[in-house]
Amino acid sequence: MALVSGDLAALPSLLDSVGLGLGVADVWEPCPQPAGPAEAAAAAAMPVRRRLEFLAGRRAARRALRAVGLDCGEIPRSGRLPVFPPGRAASISHSAGIAVAVACRPGGDLPLGCDLELRPLAREAARLVLRADEETLLADWSVTELFSAKEAAWKALAVAEGGLRELRASPAGDGLRVCLRTDPVHAVRVRVVPVGAGVFSHVAGRDGTRD
Repeated sequence: MALVSGDLAALPSLLDSVGLGLGVADVWEPCPQPAGPAEAAAAAAMPVRRRLEFLAGRRAARRALRAVGLDCGEIPRSGRLPVFPPGRAASISHSAGIAVAVACRPGGDLPLGCDLELRPLAREAARLVLRADEETLLADWSVTELFSAKEAAWKALAVAEGGLRELRASPAGDGLRVCLRTDPVHAVRVRVVPVGAGVFSHVAGRDGTRD
């Protein structure tokens, strides 16, 4: 896990500053066993690689929760969404065999969303992420950064359907403000930090201001 111990090493203190804990897991960790029967049943129905990613994501979520002082057993799912016990929640992402998760401190009220992208996206992929009114962002942000920021915001805003183009990103200090186009008042602030050749994005707070 050289990538984890190196490129991700600065993230815990960064996340702690906004009340979040970080969990990291590698799909190739020894004995990646499910934490209970519900996880085992879900994992058994998956192809091998997806199963490893699923279990790594659950381990990362439990580690993120422990980082903020909370215990958690198995994490079943409803559809594709993880189901946490009352008083516990985390946001999970994985890329290139590494899973990450963020969790909020007890009593915190921060919307949860994170995304890890270790494989850079080509500029041609911008059309899948941005609309015309966002193309000026490409002067300062890569497609990978914008994709990752929107993915993190998507989770925090609990968007039920549509694609990333249904979200609108705009500059906000050293990060981005992201909102649903149909609900621009309710927005989140997203911070994007480099991780190796890729990026890690996390929601750093709410932003109720208008563009």
